[in-house]
Amino acid sequence: MTIAGSIFLMTVGAILYFATNLRVSGIEIDTIGIILMVAGAAGLLLSLIQTSIWSRRGDREVVVDERREAPVVEERREPRRPPY
Repeated sequence: MTIAGSIFLMTVGAILYFATNLRVSGIEIDTIGIILMVAGAAGLLLSLIQTSIWSRRGDREVVVDERREAPVVEERREPRRPPY
């Protein structure tokens, strides 16, 4: 689920919960709104975690120093450039 999809679910859930007075036999519209808001919040959290993990993977370069007795893996990161 993308960030936009999560925000959409939370928006639809908030509309169903706060802005409607519909009554349908056998279905609680308020409960469906709460479920959609919780699902959207969980999706947003997972999307942000996934985005942060993937953004850190591209900066790394693994260098193996074979001159030592036992090979040691060193991780080098390039400094990030400012976005401006």
